[in-house]
Amino acid sequence: MDGQVCECLLNSLMEPIVFVDAEHIIRYMNPAACVQLQKYGGGELVGNSLFDYHNPASCRTIRMVWARMQEGLEEECISNKDGKYTYMRAVRDERGELLGYYERYEKIVPH
Repeated sequence: MDGQVCECLLNSLMEPIVFVDAEHIIRYMNPAACVQLQKYGGGELVGNSLFDYHNPASCRTIRMVWARMQEGLEEECISNKDGKYTYMRAVRDERGELLGYYERYEKIVPH
């Protein structure tokens, strides 16, 4: 699958997705993420450190999960507030090398 198709797929998701490289620099945000993070700058965050819009406690959590990803962890929930969940998911190449991670968000709505 080529890169353009992958980007179109990610852009079509209603759930916010933010991809961050191994240096914690935001490299991609889908439109839903741009909307969700508008108060922090939305799409203008691309190219900046993820830590620029997280509080110190969140930064510590992200660094701890990143260290565990370097040891093989694939995904962890890093926040659960008012039915809103934030996950970090490892992104690896075909050799298993850690390239970065993405944050994905879920909102659990009662039935």
